[in-house]
Amino acid sequence: MYRHEYKYLASGSALSMLEQRVSSVLTLDPHAAGKGFYHIRSLYFDDLYNSCYRENEDGTQPREKFRIRIYDCDPSVIQLELKRKEGGKTLKRSCSLSLKRCEILLAGAVPDLRSDDCPLYRRFWTAMHTAVLRPATVVAYDRVPYVWMQCGRIVPACNVRITFDRNIRSSLAFRSFLEPALAARPVLGLGSSLMEVKFDAFLPDFIYEILQCGPEGRPLTETTFSKYYLCRKFNTGGRSIA
Repeated sequence: MYRHEYKYLASGSALSMLEQRVSSVLTLDPHAAGKGFYHIRSLYFDDLYNSCYRENEDGTQPREKFRIRIYDCDPSVIQLELKRKEGGKTLKRSCSLSLKRCEILLAGAVPDLRSDDCPLYRRFWTAMHTAVLRPATVVAYDRVPYVWMQCGRIVPACNVRITFDRNIRSSLAFRSFLEPALAARPVLGLGSSLMEVKFDAFLPDFIYEILQCGPEGRPLTETTFSKYYLCRKFNTGGRSIA
């Protein structure tokens, strides 16, 4: 199912104010229990022509990107994902990836293909050979996630999820992707953070209303912010990729 996805970039203080409002009506995602957040690290792939980067730059739709994602640097659960963007909505498909295959990919090689592999991995494997996909950038950040729950369960009709992403960083240290100590640099101005609002069919009015008033009473301004694109651009020193 395609999901609506809206992004808002603001100062840390402004988003802290919004987080206080959100936390009053939504529930902290159980996966963030303990620390109050979790660390996300994604390794994105691109082809020889930097097609994913250029499609982001040009605003091409639909567009797709393959990535490997881990949470809290835990190598026991590694996900291969394909994210598709179309008309302001997103669609994400995922499957598990073994540690051995992940390590092969981090080295820039192509893992094997077995007859029982899932369709998504088969598609990724084909793209690795035909489009020569290779690691392009690592995106790392800390996420505070909130969900709308009733009776201890996420409300399925909306599947509302509001996240606050801080310390967004970029790295080209692909071989260190699974290691806790990853050499990475921030890509946003000091104090800047990102809020993402995601939902399926509709956003309830009471949630919509608490998001309307931003810093100094002004409405929030939606942005087309892409962590992937910004990290790729950062890695080139701000120059367009040749």
